[in-house]
Amino acid sequence: MSIKSILSMNAFDQSDFDSLPEDLKPETSRRLGVFGSASVLFFKEPIEVVKGEGCYLIDSKNNRYLDCYNNVACVGHGNERVAEYVGKQLLKVNHHTRYLNKTVDDYAEKLLSTFPAPLDKIAMTCTGSESNDLALRASFYYTGGKGIIVTSGAYHGNSYLVTFASPSSTNGKVMCDFVETVPAPDTYRVSADKLADVFAADVEKAIERLEAKGIKFAALLFDDIFSSDGVFADPPGFIKKAVDVVHKHGGLYIADEVQPGFGRTGKMWGFERHGVIPDIVTMGKPMGNGYPMSAMVTRSDIIDALKGTGYFNTFGGSPAACEAGRAVLEVLQEDGLIANAVEAGDYLRAGLKDLASDHQCFGDVRGAGLFTGLEIVKDRSTKEVDSVGATLLINRLKVHGVLTGCAGPHGNILKIRPPLTFYKKDADVFIDAIKASLKDVNL
Repeated sequence: MSIKSILSMNAFDQSDFDSLPEDLKPETSRRLGVFGSASVLFFKEPIEVVKGEGCYLIDSKNNRYLDCYNNVACVGHGNERVAEYVGKQLLKVNHHTRYLNKTVDDYAEKLLSTFPAPLDKIAMTCTGSESNDLALRASFYYTGGKGIIVTSGAYHGNSYLVTFASPSSTNGKVMCDFVETVPAPDTYRVSADKLADVFAADVEKAIERLEAKGIKFAALLFDDIFSSDGVFADPPGFIKKAVDVVHKHGGLYIADEVQPGFGRTGKMWGFERHGVIPDIVTMGKPMGNGYPMSAMVTRSDIIDALKGTGYFNTFGGSPAACEAGRAVLEVLQEDGLIANAVEAGDYLRAGLKDLASDHQCFGDVRGAGLFTGLEIVKDRSTKEVDSVGATLLINRLKVHGVLTGCAGPHGNILKIRPPLTFYKKDADVFIDAIKASLKDVNL
C-alpha cells in the first residue's frame, strides 16, 4: 500500500468540483482561482468558516461543528482574554525583538519557568516550521554534523529544510542524503515490553547508515505523541532508550512540541510523560491561540552555537505576540485546562472503547490527554488498515456536526485533537456523532 501525503488526507479533490452543491461552487472557485492548484481544502465538501466559539466552529450557513481537529486554538476559538491582551498591546506598540521591552522579557521568563533545568534560553519565532528549522540549524552548528533522523510518517513543517525532514509531506520519500527515517513506535503492532528496545535499535541503525555515507549525526527530531505517524503515546518512558542512543553518538534530541505541548497530553510538555529532558524543544500553533508565534527553548551552550550568526525575529517575539502567549498561559492555569485534558480525554477514549465491541472496524483506541488516535481496520486479527473506511467516517462525522481528520502513513487513523476547552459533555457529542456515522457507512 502506498504512503499518503499528509496534505492528501482529508482533502477536497479538485477534480470533483462539478459535483459540489451549487452554493459551495462560487467561494470554492474563488479560492482555487487565487491560490491555484496547490491549494488544499478539507473534506469532500469544503466548509466556509465564519466564527468560532470555544471548541465549536460555525459555518456560513450557521451550522455548528464540534472541532476535534484544531489544536491551534489551544484555549478555545474566539478567546476573549487573548483578543483583549493583543488588542491593547497593538494600540500601544508592536516591534521586533531587537528593542528592549518588559512585556517580551516578562513572557519569556514566565514560559521558561515551565521547563526543567537546564532549559533556560529561548529564541522566539513565528511558526512551528521556523522553530524546527532554527533547532536543526543550531544542532548543525553545535555538533558539527548535519545528519537528521525522523520517523517515517513525520511532519515537522513546510520550510525548505524541514520539508526534507517531513516524509509525510513527500509521500514517504526521503528527499536528501542527510535525512534518515526510522519506523514510528507502533504501539498497536509492537508489544509494549519490546517497544523501547525496538525504537532505540532503529535509531542506532539509522545513525550507522548516516555514518556509512560519511555524514556525521546531528539530531533526532520527533514529537513525542507521534501525531502524524498515527498517535502513539504509551507506555510512558519508552523513548528514553532512543534518547540515550542519540547522546551516546554525540547527537541532540529535539522535541517537537508543536502538537503535544501546552497541556494537550495532560502534562505541560509531552516529553514530561517520558521522564526525559530534551536538548532542544520547539513549539508553535497553540502558543498564541492562533496569533502567529512560536519558539525554540534550549540550553546556554547550544544557544551559544548561534552566536556567530545572531538571531532576531520581527513578529514572533513582538510585544503583541507575547501578550497572546501570556493570555494562553493564564487561561491554561486558571481554567484548569491541563487537568481537564486528562479527565475529558480518558472519558472520550473509554466511550470509544465501549463502542469497539459492536464495531469490529475499531482496531485500536489510544492516546494521552486530549489527543486520541482511533485506528480503523478491515480485520482485527490481521490489523489490515482501512483507509477508505476512515475517509468515509470523517466525512460522515462532518455531516453529523463533528470535524476531525486522519493521520498515519495510510490515512486510516482518526486524529482526534480538539481545543482544550473540550469537556465531557463535548465527548458525549462526539460519541453520539460517531455512532450515527458508523451506521451511515455500515462500519
